[in-house]
Amino acid sequence: MKDIQFNRHRRLRSSANMRALVRETYLHKEDLIYPLFIIDGEQVKNEISSMPGVFQISMDYLKAEMEEVTSLGIKSVILFGVPHEHDKDEHGSGAFHHNGLVQQATRLIKKEFPEVIVIADTCLCEYTSHGHCGIVEDGKILNDPSLDLLAQTAVSQAEAGADIIAPSNMMDGFVAAIRAGLDEAGYHDIPVMSYGVKYASAFYGPFREAANGAPQFGDRKTYQMDPANRIEAFREAESDVIEGADFLIVKPALSYMDIIRDAKNNFTLPIVAYNVSGEYSMIKAAAQNGWIDEKAIVMEMLTGLKRAGADLIITYHSKDVARWLDDQN
Repeated sequence: MKDIQFNRHRRLRSSANMRALVRETYLHKEDLIYPLFIIDGEQVKNEISSMPGVFQISMDYLKAEMEEVTSLGIKSVILFGVPHEHDKDEHGSGAFHHNGLVQQATRLIKKEFPEVIVIADTCLCEYTSHGHCGIVEDGKILNDPSLDLLAQTAVSQAEAGADIIAPSNMMDGFVAAIRAGLDEAGYHDIPVMSYGVKYASAFYGPFREAANGAPQFGDRKTYQMDPANRIEAFREAESDVIEGADFLIVKPALSYMDIIRDAKNNFTLPIVAYNVSGEYSMIKAAAQNGWIDEKAIVMEMLTGLKRAGADLIITYHSKDVARWLDDQN
């Protein structure tokens, strides 16, 4: 044995303090963005059956929800509106209405919790009667006419006080149209957090229940990306950067960590991983069955997303993670 030469890597793992000393990746509360689903009505707090611990809440519950969120040290939220079916129409006009759900929620949060960063999800699918992210004609989702409505939605959200506009529709040219619309309306300083790399994923299933936004016909594969493609993600992200995006979202996260790393290596913008509903639901189901250690799995997963290159993480686990981070301190 005395003649064998090898490296002793275990020297740097010998104790908890030693491991902490050389740890490369850390998860912080500032990394977390918590999604909120704002539903029409009063005294509504519906737990989403496929997403335990996540609720659709009406406006009268929003202040209490935000008090909990801020007490945990979470500094950013992203808002989704959930209108009633009878309020939907072919053009998703509720998305850009002055008193739309996201607009009302934004005003309330910015009045009561002005320090919180409010990110407005900018899409039409929750508000359209057909459930698609743009104008539909003869069963086809039209790209260019949809851009005007998306720009109107972004401006309406900025007028309500949104700090960041987050367009999620994947129409070609959507960042350029929204940036132009914001600038023309005088909102030069409002950044765009583009869902620049959004795959047509099976991991979105529970979100369809949460946002009541499933397409009424067909699917979204003509505008969301093929999960088999990697180089396409670079083309999509590069276009958004050129068009004026300030952040890039990769969605989903867990099966796309290679794409997160590609985005981080190729672009200088902050990279946002969206830890989506299906990823959340699988962990919750396994934890409820006693098959996994929920805290250990979630913390490992989110740290892995940071290690892959994510600067920020949109996650339904945010409140639990904030508590667990407190417990570590």
